[in-house]
Amino acid sequence: MAEDAIADGATEEAETCCAPPGDVDSDAIAIDLQVLTAMGNDTRYELLRRIANADDGVCVCDLEAAVGVSQSAVSQALSRLYTAGLVTRRKEGSWRYYEPTETTAALLETLDDLRGTHE
Repeated sequence: MAEDAIADGATEEAETCCAPPGDVDSDAIAIDLQVLTAMGNDTRYELLRRIANADDGVCVCDLEAAVGVSQSAVSQALSRLYTAGLVTRRKEGSWRYYEPTETTAALLETLDDLRGTHE
């Protein structure tokens, strides 16, 4: 009988000690993953940092020389960053200039804070 009480107590304890995890917004997860994936490539991340550190919009041709990859690769990376909402772009003549969004500024500042530096 003592075993039954222990078994009942263990079952009762197991039921009350574990609560189901909270709900998550699947749309928010998808958006977050898009942003994190866009930043999760070394070339895209370097481009994002360079754009964020520039005084004004940065042209693809300037970025190509800075990161040492083809213009096509830079354009594809920038397209991915743009789709993720991390950069804006404006066209002047035949050139496109990229600038960081407020989201980018906040994310990069958070990363700097986590590393203990602030650029």
